[in-house]
Amino acid sequence: MLKLLRYSLHAETVIRERGLDRAWVEATVRAPDWRTDDPGGPDIERLYRSINALEGRVLRVVVVEASDEIRIISAFVDRGARKPACP
Repeated sequence: MLKLLRYSLHAETVIRERGLDRAWVEATVRAPDWRTDDPGGPDIERLYRSINALEGRVLRVVVVEASDEIRIISAFVDRGARKPACP
């Protein structure tokens, strides 16, 4: 069962202001290319995905996952994002 996605007010605002497609955000949450912990707290995670419609640029989505939902905190094109090398 897929968890419910909830958007914070901040996420709703920045997605609209930055002209991001919600489908890109949801694809990043459901199937990220990679993920990292966020220094803002132990429960916060950064999810990354290359978006073909953005000429391969990387979308970063910041989330907090609970047992019943994934809360989307923010989203933006991360021009400096680089997929970590495999160990």
